[in-house]
Order: sequence, then C-alpha cells, then structure tokens
Amino acid sequence: MNALAKLLDLSREEKIKRGLLYTPAEIAQQPATWEATFSLFQKHRTGFAEFLAKAGFTDRARPKPTVFLIGAGTSDYIGRSLANVLRRLWKCEVIAIPSTSLLTHGEEWLVPGQRYVWISFSRSGDSPEGVSVLEKALVNHPEIHHIIVSCNAAGRMIRCAAGKSQAFTVTLDDAVNDRGLAMTSSFSNMVVFGQCMAHVHSLPQYEAVLSRLVEAGKTFLPRAADAAAALAAEPYARVCFLGSGALEGVAVESALKVLELTAGKVLTMSESAMGLRHGPMAALDKTTLLVAFLSSDETVSHYERDLLQELRKKGLVKTQIAVGGYSELPLDGLAERYLSPEIHTPVPDDCRPPVDIMFGQLLGLFFSLHWNLTPDGPSPNGAISRVVQNVRIYA
Repeated sequence: MNALAKLLDLSREEKIKRGLLYTPAEIAQQPATWEATFSLFQKHRTGFAEFLAKAGFTDRARPKPTVFLIGAGTSDYIGRSLANVLRRLWKCEVIAIPSTSLLTHGEEWLVPGQRYVWISFSRSGDSPEGVSVLEKALVNHPEIHHIIVSCNAAGRMIRCAAGKSQAFTVTLDDAVNDRGLAMTSSFSNMVVFGQCMAHVHSLPQYEAVLSRLVEAGKTFLPRAADAAAALAAEPYARVCFLGSGALEGVAVESALKVLELTAGKVLTMSESAMGLRHGPMAALDKTTLLVAFLSSDETVSHYERDLLQELRKKGLVKTQIAVGGYSELPLDGLAERYLSPEIHTPVPDDCRPPVDIMFGQLLGLFFSLHWNLTPDGPSPNGAISRVVQNVRIYA
C-alpha cells in the first residue's frame, strides 16, 4: 500500500482528527475525474464553438481577439499552464494576467480598438478580486467577451454573468469543488477543461491525449506519493521547483502548494531552468530540495540537463529530483531520483500539468503532516483561508 493509500485507509474519525478528511482524497481522485471533465466539455462543445465565432475568431477581415487568462493564486497558475497550448492552437495572442493585477491596473492592459476574450478561472467563483474585475468589465467594457470556468454553480462570478450575451459560463462537477483549503483536483480539472477549449476544433485528437493523460496519472500517483512521503521526512527548509514552458506553471503552483500546506514553515520558490542562473540561484543551499519538471522536448531538455549538471558540480542543494513525462530517461547521475508515469509514449509538455502537479501537491501534503499541521486547514494563525476574505474594493 503506497503512502497516499495509507492515509485514505484511515478511519473517518482519524481523518477528521488529523485534518485529512478532504485533501488526500481530492489529490487521489484526480485521474478518475479528468474523463468526466472531458465529457462535460463535449456537451458544451457546439455552444462554445459558436461563442468563439461570435467573439470574432472566425472573422478573417480583422485580427483575432487577444485572450486574457484570469485568476488569482492557483487560478492564475491554471492560466499560466494553459497559455502555450491555447496560443499554439487558437493562433492568437494569449496572456495570463492575475485578476489581482487587473483589479488595480485593468485599463492599462487594454489597447483601444483591440478585441478581447477574457477567460476567468475560479474554484469558488467568489474571489473578491475576480468578482470585481468581471463585474466592472461587464459594465464598462460590454464589448469584451467572457468565458467563466468555475467549480461552484452558486458562486458570484457564475451568477453575475448568467444570461449575459457576451458571457459563456461553465461549472465543473461538484466533486472537484475541493473542500480542503488548498486547490488540488479543482486545479487539474480546470486545466483539463482549458485543454479541451484549446482543442475545440480537434477534440478527437485531444481525446487520445487525454487517454494517455489518465493512464499517466494513475501510474504516477502511487510512486509520486511514496517519493513525497520519504522526502518530507528529511530536514528540508526550502524547496525549489523548476519548469519550462507549460511546466513553469506547474513549478509555481507546486511552490504554492508546499507553502500553503506547511503554513510557510517550508520556504519555496519557482523558476524556469534558464532563469535560475540569473540571480535566484543565490537562494539555494544545503537545506534545499530541488525538483525539476523536465521537458520531453529534446532541445529544451539539453538546457535543463546542463543546469542540473551545474548544480551538481557546485553542490548547491541537498537533493535533486527529476520529474519526467515517460518511463525511460537516463539522467547520468544528475538527480537522486527520476519520477515518471509508466508510459513509453509521452504526453506532450503542453498537456502534462495535470499529471506533474500531483507531485507538488503530494509534497505539500506530506510536509504538512511532517510539521504536525492539518492539511485540510493548515493555517493555524488564520493567515490564509479557502476563499480570500477582507478585500476592500474601491471604485
């Protein structure tokens, strides 16, 4: 029985006592929920395609709209995980922008005469910043088209956009509306839904990718759980996550998961493989666990391997872990451990985030237990909460 399965096997009373009623199950359920999210998109596919056409994507007389991917915290990192695949398949400019930035500097992001489609992601749909940004845009810029993806049908974002001709709303299955403080299955399922949106005109092609994604997730989860549990037992004070392209979104979300679930007792950072040398490397020391999400692209992987080799020669960190997209990849001693799904045909990097993020989530879970915290609510001083509170909105 792997380390995650052992937590799932605890009695309900023990889970409640240790704050494990939701988070382990929400991590574990992910591969099984992605197919349901795909089926949900299939039901909306025709309406979604028609909405994109109305927004200007089939208008050959003018440039395509610019797409903003909007969210706060983990929901922002959903956008960062999707920007590459949407840009590649929709063939337009796609920019991930936090709702927190749009709230304070929204007008500065808009170019007069340019058409926009804003895609907002939110687990609860009640984030004060996200709600305010959407409400103001609907009133002040009715020409902007909006797509809202949430896990909560009763959330304010879904309700305020309902019935608006310039809005398309989707609520995912309530099973992925995570009850734990940290977003886990809500993250990966909103990413899967975003990948479906990217493949709206090539959905059979994506269905084959999704099948591999589910297989990869199921085989990756138990080995990632055991590795995370073993690493969390070691005296690490810091964790650095590296990722390139779409996997840069995985790196930053993994850093947030460990930070949230340990109440900041384990400090974290994230960078691209190429960006680490430009200053952030100074933060690495012998209390650091380094996790590199390695690209399956041969050219990109050369750069990443060179960095791991440099880190090894300099002796900057305690442990180097590599996470890859398929089973066999010799690392020539550049990492203490190589983690991957048991598949031989890799999932494209642009579609890997739902699988790879599970290792970051599991590290957060087991580090949280190591620090005697309750993962379902790991903020003993109330610094953070499941939905951000006490944000005063100014006109």
